[in-house]
Amino acid sequence: MRRFRRWLPLSLPGAVICAVAVSASGLAPAAAATGPVSPVPATATPALASTGHTEQVRQLVQCRGTMFAVGSFTKITQGGTPVSRNNVFSFSATAPYKVTMWNPNVKGTVNSIALNTTCTHAYIGGSFTSVGGTSVSNIAEISTSTGKVIHTFGTSASSTVDTLLLAKGHLLTGGEFKSINGSSADPFYASLNPATGKNDGYLHLNISGHYVYTGALPNQTQVYNQQLSPHGDAVLAEGVFTSVGGKPRQQIFMLGLGSSGTVTAWNSAEFSRHCGTKHPFYIKAAAWSPDESAVYVATTGKAPFNWNSKFPLPGLCDTVAAFPATRAGALKHDWINYTGCDSLYSVAADSSAVYVGGHERWADNQNGCNFKGPGGIPAQGLGGFTPGPSGGALLKNSTGKAGRYSRGRGEGADDMLLTRAGLWVASDNFAGVDQCGGLHGHAGICFLPYR
Repeated sequence: MRRFRRWLPLSLPGAVICAVAVSASGLAPAAAATGPVSPVPATATPALASTGHTEQVRQLVQCRGTMFAVGSFTKITQGGTPVSRNNVFSFSATAPYKVTMWNPNVKGTVNSIALNTTCTHAYIGGSFTSVGGTSVSNIAEISTSTGKVIHTFGTSASSTVDTLLLAKGHLLTGGEFKSINGSSADPFYASLNPATGKNDGYLHLNISGHYVYTGALPNQTQVYNQQLSPHGDAVLAEGVFTSVGGKPRQQIFMLGLGSSGTVTAWNSAEFSRHCGTKHPFYIKAAAWSPDESAVYVATTGKAPFNWNSKFPLPGLCDTVAAFPATRAGALKHDWINYTGCDSLYSVAADSSAVYVGGHERWADNQNGCNFKGPGGIPAQGLGGFTPGPSGGALLKNSTGKAGRYSRGRGEGADDMLLTRAGLWVASDNFAGVDQCGGLHGHAGICFLPYR
């Protein structure tokens, strides 16, 4: 997934796309049969260069043998050699992970990227004004060989594009826009023809509403993040809304991909409860289990609205939680694990673990808020948990006194991508943070392989 820092002290489809990540064909990439991933990162992966200010990788996507990275950055370094890249670059998915010559040179933040099935064209969305000197507005299709704009595809969204996803022959596009490529029929979430960028009429969800409660910071209707199911027949979408497809929905909804995109009955009353006033939108990312039996959510929020300061903490705020993926309604969580008031922004799952990233310090911390409470265990920046309906146990290191995974916290891990080779983590270099698994040199990108 991914996050923004406009009305929250955080940042995503690129969003947090996050994640978020899907393969070029729009199908979720199959993970390795064994796991969990190693806590020790691969060496020589590219990293954000030190530029004196915070830069960020927002999303990572693999297409065949190439990784594509987007975000807000100006320089990439590999082996000590800096390379200028503005907000988009690519590199080899295998060692030595060499940065390619591809350089679209985007002016403005790129939140999300999706690739066509042949990996020859990339769709990008965000808040940007030009690609390679060509004027565009927040969305574009570009060549993965030349980096130039493909002019047969529309290049105009009225406001930020947060997330892009290719599924069932449609480019599902979410964000804050009210019109896109000449159509205002489906504000905030539209299905576009991948050839032309025009609204293809597949979705008509009439998304509306925002979160209103005493003291809540301003928040705008948007679809912020989305994740395709492993079988390719459903999508989870997170954002700011109170009505989707004529159904009451808050924070997250499930879309069935039939002859038309239809909101399913999947929902929980827990999604309609408010968190802290600084975090009206708090479900930043979700992930499917490989067998589609479970949905895992990663949240911000600090603590429930009007929390009485008594422990243990209640609710979904600043947690990783598991819900059944059944498309019936009235669901309750299977398990919740609390950071103790530290935000999570990304989540991914294989058959052996649920991985989360943010700027968390602890897990099992239901009895602390911004301090380590009784039972809390250090799990800085990354965490792994047992999957399934009876899961939620933190995977620990060899000493049993801390989590198996760690990462320099920075502002938080914005996106996770599981591939057959392992787990890619996208993050930032806030305050010079570049550590992953106890090793330096991983600012913005960390790859934890299956062993």
